[in-house]
Parts: sequence; C-alpha cells; structure tokens
Amino acid sequence: MDVLQDHLVRARASGAVFARSVALPPWGLTLPGSIQLSLHTVLRGHAWLWQDDAADAVRLLPGDLAIVVGGRDHHIADEPDPGACVSHEEFWAATADDDAADPDAAVFLCGAYRLSGDVGRSLVQALPPVLVIRPSAHDQVHDVVSLISRELQESAPGSQTVLDRLLDVLLVLVLRASYEQSSHAPRWYRAAEDPRLGRALRAMHEEPHRGWTVPELARLTAMSRPSFARHFERALGQTPMQYLTDWRLTLARDHLLAGELTLEQIARRTGYTSPNAFAAAFRRHHGLPPGRWREANAPVPPSSPSSRS
Repeated sequence: MDVLQDHLVRARASGAVFARSVALPPWGLTLPGSIQLSLHTVLRGHAWLWQDDAADAVRLLPGDLAIVVGGRDHHIADEPDPGACVSHEEFWAATADDDAADPDAAVFLCGAYRLSGDVGRSLVQALPPVLVIRPSAHDQVHDVVSLISRELQESAPGSQTVLDRLLDVLLVLVLRASYEQSSHAPRWYRAAEDPRLGRALRAMHEEPHRGWTVPELARLTAMSRPSFARHFERALGQTPMQYLTDWRLTLARDHLLAGELTLEQIARRTGYTSPNAFAAAFRRHHGLPPGRWREANAPVPPSSPSSRS
C-alpha cells in the first residue's frame, strides 16, 4: 500500500484537458477560481500567469508547467496586462488552430483537475497557490506533457481515454514534485518515507477497519511502544490513535457525500462495531449526526469551462 496512491484512489481524481490553444498577440484569458486545480504548459512562445496582481506575474516558457490551486481567478496572457484578459468562453471562441503556422503565435495547454471529498481537498490544500515546475528536456513531466500535446493534435480513436490516463500520470508527478519542493507538504507524506513509520501508516491505510492498537503498530515498526509513540507524534503532530481516528472519519465523510453506502456499511469499513457507535463518534467530532452532516455538506455541482480538445 502506497500512502500517496491511497489518497489519490480515494480522492477519485478525474482529469480532462479542456483546451489546446493557439493565440496571436495581444491575447489573454481569465480562468475562474471554481476550477479546483489547473495545469498550464507552454508548447511554443511564452505566457504570463498571475492571480491578483499583474506585477507578480510569472513568465512561462516552453516546457514549463504551472499548477494553480482554485479559490481565486487567475489570468494567462502574452503580457501581464489585466486589460487584455477576457473570459475563457470569449477567448476560445475567438482563437483557432489556423494560426498555428504563424511564428508569432503562442501554443499552450490548459488542463483542469477535480478531486472529490476531503481526501482530495487535503491533497490540494497542501499545494502552494501557484507552483511553477521547470523540468529539464529529459524529465518525466516534460515527456508526459509532450505525449499529451501529441495526442491532442492527432485526435485518434480512444483519445479521451489516453488523455485521462496521461493526466493521471501528470497529476502524480506534479504532486510528488510539489511535495518534494514545498515545506508545507502533508506530514504523512514525509512520514511515509520513513522506513519504520511508513510500515505503520501503510497498515492503517490498508486496513482502516481493523482494531489497531499502539502495541500492534509498534511491532510492525520494530520499535518499542514508547519509542514508536514518541517518534510518530513528533513526525505527524498527533498520536497514532488520533491519526487513525482522523483518517477513519475522513473516509466516513467521503462515503457519506458519495451516498453509495449505508451507515452500517460505512461503520464496518471505518472500524466501528455498529452504526450507533459510528454515529456517536461522528457526532463527537462534528457536532452533528452523520445524516444531518451529509445534508448540510451536500456538494453543489460547480460551473466549469467547456471541454475542448
């Protein structure tokens, strides 16, 4: 069990490239903050990217990959000029691949990702608002972006499936690169790399329903109980049982929002002996019983840009 992979699978990440654009200067577009996670890369020419203040714009060159976390609108343009930016609908209605042969035209990709539930939210929240990765010519990120670009141009049968899989790969590479560079990476990501603590974390993720105890987890790490407990709390900021409870309740919240399981099934999958025991634990942590919490937190379908590939 890979802990990052477990988060990705449970987050049910779904990706879709929504534009390969060719634009002659002057050009610019604004993308809404409702997009949970955006990916941008320049294939030819350059682009400037910023959120609130054009003075903070960062220049993207061919091969660079920018990741933008949702919440605030962001802008992409040939110059850091807010006045040149139009809505994405207007921009894509006015641009065409006919300009691709023009040497002054910029060619770039915009992609979007949505990760569901609290597991997905925790992955995104660990990212900085804007991150630029500048891979080398032989970097894996560069290779995947090249494959995406080629697939978009060819439009062969099964293209959308290929794009979805390539975006899955790109997301994993991006998250890994971000967490390696950032001081705000999730504490579990660092702890999972510890040869001893990683065993305990993988066990809790592989069998969250199991009635784990600190002595059992300590045995997996070949440490004494006190040493394991101290090491775990120092690395993750909470005790092993607090971490396990938080992870179980995170899974429970995602199951509740998905609406695919009964309370009895959720209780069984998250290590509680009965629906009543689960409901009591849930209410202690959230102040509401599971059913009322689900009603209060039912997701609202977001508005998103139309797909264009």
